[in-house]
Amino acid sequence: MASEHRTFTNPEQSGYVGFANLPNQVHRKSVKKGFEFTLMVVGESGLGKSTLVNSLFLTDLYPERCIPGAAEKIDKTVSIDASTVEIEERGVKLRLTVVDTPGYGDAINNIDCFQPIIRYIDDQFERYLQDESGLNRRNIVDNRVHCCFYFISPTGHGLKPLDVEFMKALHHKVNVVPVIAKSDTLTRKEVMKLKAKIVSEIEKHGISTYRIPDCDSDEDEDFKEQNRQLKDGMPFAVCGSSQLIEVRGRKVRGRLYPWGVVEVENPDHCDFIKLRSMLITHMQDLQEVTQDVHYENFRSEKLARSGGSKPFKPKLKREDSHDQMSEKDKILLEKEAELKRMQEMLAKMQQQMKQQGGEVTSHKI
Repeated sequence: MASEHRTFTNPEQSGYVGFANLPNQVHRKSVKKGFEFTLMVVGESGLGKSTLVNSLFLTDLYPERCIPGAAEKIDKTVSIDASTVEIEERGVKLRLTVVDTPGYGDAINNIDCFQPIIRYIDDQFERYLQDESGLNRRNIVDNRVHCCFYFISPTGHGLKPLDVEFMKALHHKVNVVPVIAKSDTLTRKEVMKLKAKIVSEIEKHGISTYRIPDCDSDEDEDFKEQNRQLKDGMPFAVCGSSQLIEVRGRKVRGRLYPWGVVEVENPDHCDFIKLRSMLITHMQDLQEVTQDVHYENFRSEKLARSGGSKPFKPKLKREDSHDQMSEKDKILLEKEAELKRMQEMLAKMQQQMKQQGGEVTSHKI
């Protein structure tokens, strides 16, 4: 008996499967769900943190802010001020949360002034871990800090001791992006000298700041050039302004001085465009590094403490070596053991419920 072979074809698209439409499905689903991003800004008072954030996202996040005087700051400790705003551009929705740290670096004695910041970051990791381990995992709100702009004073000769201690304490918890504030107070030569000094001190103290990922070989040449300029421009020397000024018949956002106008969006005046390009084009990478590196550091350390294992050594960057794969295997084994313990506890609870509810009669058929 000959075997019957049936062929099902689409008369309109013969031989076409449609795998090429998968990216469009992912795109539609992501746009419908929206995106979440949390940005933290840290620095001394008066460095233009709020102005820069408002300039980046063209919004006013602090409409009713009251700046306290010097006498009011004496007994005031570092506080955490989180502001959330919904931004929509061409149908794409972004839930942006900006975490400000008023009071940082303002006290006479700044020892451990960054402890509230560390606690806040760890609390967001802890909340995400609890939501991830709970029942309603489909609607988790991601409030983890994905990026931290650390503002460096332009009047110093490099990093202050407080700057070094802060970045050393947080570089394995969050993506730190150093920013030179109010760069319009420096000449171009002073900016280049200060950048070189900061990079040298960061390498000297072993601080791991956020590194822009390398481009793939099949990327567009223009994107490769833009990526190279962003890498060379770090740390970014910026200045912000929400004021519109008319210059030669056109309105620009800038700062008016007796000797001229500093245009915020002019690459010859500051690195504002580079900072915004870095944040927008690598926003997904910042979230992935937070998930794959910093959150896994926190989660692995939590499992190591609960299991009584050896002290956990955090990883500071993405690696694809065999050592990391073996570390991942160990973490997976710990996760499986934890899941097994939870299943055993659930079985015991079910057994107790059966005993309390009375004997169960079984019928044989």
